[in-house]
Amino acid sequence: MTMLVVAAISARTMAEATARDGYEVAALDLFGDTDTRAASATWSALGEPGSLCMDANRLISALASLAQRGDVLGWCPGAGFEGRPDLLERGAAVLPLIGNGAAAVRRVRDPRIFFDDLDRLGIPHPEVRATPPADGDVSGWLVKDFQGTGGWHIRRWTRGDAVPTAGSPARYFQREAAGIPMSATFIANGVDACVLGSNMLKTRRFGAKPHVYSGAVGPVGLPAAVMQQIGRIVPALAGEFALRGLGSLDFLLDGDTVSVLEINPRPPASMALYEHLRFDGAALPERPTHGLMEAHIRACLRGDLPAIRSGDAEAAAVRGIEIVYARRPVQVDAAMTNRLSRWPGAHDLPVPDTHCTAGDPLCSVTAAGASADEVRTRLNDSRKRLLQTLETST
Repeated sequence: MTMLVVAAISARTMAEATARDGYEVAALDLFGDTDTRAASATWSALGEPGSLCMDANRLISALASLAQRGDVLGWCPGAGFEGRPDLLERGAAVLPLIGNGAAAVRRVRDPRIFFDDLDRLGIPHPEVRATPPADGDVSGWLVKDFQGTGGWHIRRWTRGDAVPTAGSPARYFQREAAGIPMSATFIANGVDACVLGSNMLKTRRFGAKPHVYSGAVGPVGLPAAVMQQIGRIVPALAGEFALRGLGSLDFLLDGDTVSVLEINPRPPASMALYEHLRFDGAALPERPTHGLMEAHIRACLRGDLPAIRSGDAEAAAVRGIEIVYARRPVQVDAAMTNRLSRWPGAHDLPVPDTHCTAGDPLCSVTAAGASADEVRTRLNDSRKRLLQTLETST
């Protein structure tokens, strides 16, 4: 059996999708959750969970060790590599990289290049600038960093703040704009892309960080005018930045107006909403169809875009995922891990002896339904009941 390496801050979704497509999985991430390890033949830690940062030496050492096997197709980077093109280069020198390389990531995550290209292509986006706003215009601005992920890098700009842009060309100022936070999940082949669906994103405040990612619901139906905009924007940017494989476009939706925020040039968290999709054209007779990771591999290595099977009854369902954050410090023991494993729709299950401080991700919950509102309600209820159950049983 061929092995595929998946590496990310949290690799569970990629690991499970890879296993479903018939590969042996080597997972590299920070958490080593129970379900990540269950889907993988081997797991290695890339750093401490609380750091949300991967250790370069651990990554290269793990890739070098796996490269000795001789049956490894390559490695697929996920969340956490947005600001690490140097690490993509180092890893690609050890094992073939299946995803966007350093050159593409450098361009798409450089705000000067990205927003200039949006302007040239006539694609709307919130107002941005490289320098702090003038003294008379300090309200309503955010400070962002294209090297960050999950919204942890975003904060509001206030009068008297130290200038954060020195020495970091990935940092920039963006005016807050109206709209619903959304994303479009896609697969690209370097010149074109197909959109799998659009999703509503959920964010929450953590102290001074106002827009931390906490979940997604999709696919959601959108007006025809909006779908046409997304259908134009995603392929245009895939071609402009030579993007390959799974990715997502983050945008604000204000009425029928799409305003682009960023592109995530790697398998996004929202791929969990599309894990049921099957695509025609698997190479093996015993697997006449394949899923997301095989589609990602084919788009990266062969330039193939997937053909979604029509008539899939499951495709009509709306799905959602939400991160459950600990409300107080939690020391996870075997009994708690067992309770979480039995909770309907629970994923990213911590191993025993994991310590979570207040605000740390504890696990995630999923739900499905006939509408986005129904799914959001089910996710909210599941999260509340799960936290209440854990807190009353400890």
